[in-house]
Amino acid sequence: MKMSEGKLKHLKALSNHAGVIAAAAMDQRGSLQKSLASARGVDKKEITHEMMSEFKTAVTKVLTPHASAILLDPEFGLEARLARSKNAGLLLAYELSGYDNTQPGRLPDLLPHVSVKRIVDWGADAVKILIYYTPFEDAKINDIKHAFIERIGAECQTYDIPFFLEFVGYDPKGGDEKGFEYAKAKPEIVKKSMEEFSKPQYFVDVLKVEVPINAEFVEGSAVYKGQTAYTQAEAKAHFRTAAEIAKKPFIYLSAGVSNAQFVESLRMATEAGTDFSGVLCGRATWKEGIPVYAKSGVKALEDWLSKEGVKNINAVNDAIKSATPWYAKLGAPVPA
Repeated sequence: MKMSEGKLKHLKALSNHAGVIAAAAMDQRGSLQKSLASARGVDKKEITHEMMSEFKTAVTKVLTPHASAILLDPEFGLEARLARSKNAGLLLAYELSGYDNTQPGRLPDLLPHVSVKRIVDWGADAVKILIYYTPFEDAKINDIKHAFIERIGAECQTYDIPFFLEFVGYDPKGGDEKGFEYAKAKPEIVKKSMEEFSKPQYFVDVLKVEVPINAEFVEGSAVYKGQTAYTQAEAKAHFRTAAEIAKKPFIYLSAGVSNAQFVESLRMATEAGTDFSGVLCGRATWKEGIPVYAKSGVKALEDWLSKEGVKNINAVNDAIKSATPWYAKLGAPVPA
């Protein structure tokens, strides 16, 4: 499907000079409140809207000179969007943080005071949706999620704004997603999810995906922990197969892992020759600044970000030098 001129213009605004998306993510809400509360030794309710906004603004101000774009949320991040560097495009999240835990299936929902029209009016270059998804979930639950994404895709088509879909895998039986058994199942979960949401009825423009392996279980990786779910050759084969399945440009998310683990995963993606088009990297860049802010305030956080945060984001930027421009994955000409 040919992309509209409006969507192409927005995607260019989200990319660096090489046509690669080198974006920072700062749309965490519930998890950030929880982490800040824990670092302060207080109840989550004591982390105010102002504190959340202040943290997001500091991260945006210090890191966006080193990023092609920033992902924020309309709940706490609208003020932060004004602090971004002039070179950085803007993505805004549309989903409610977390998922419905009153019923099985990790069903998503939208922010009730937000629409795609409002996201456009706030000056965004893309709409981002996160859903928890596994092809091994009950078919009726996945049918609800498929319809949910179809509706959002159609809304983005109407307003001519790119749709970035992030899907995060899980074990419907409640297993540990960071554990060995899930690591063995992860490649198929990621591949089948990429295949599903490459389908045209969803109108997804960029797939925001997990790496298809857990680097801690790759034999001989820089972050190997001693248990082997895959050899180096098997891990790289998973990267290649997933990339071939994707019919849309795709970028990798850091999924809350350490900077070292994310950079190692990107190294494997590069060695495998995958045509990924960049990253949307959040906590791997700034999460170690949470206790700094919680204990010492915003100036200390900005100082930490200027040193360690910038070092982290530059390590990621170095790791994506081999990335493929998103327009090449589309088979489109270089945008004017």
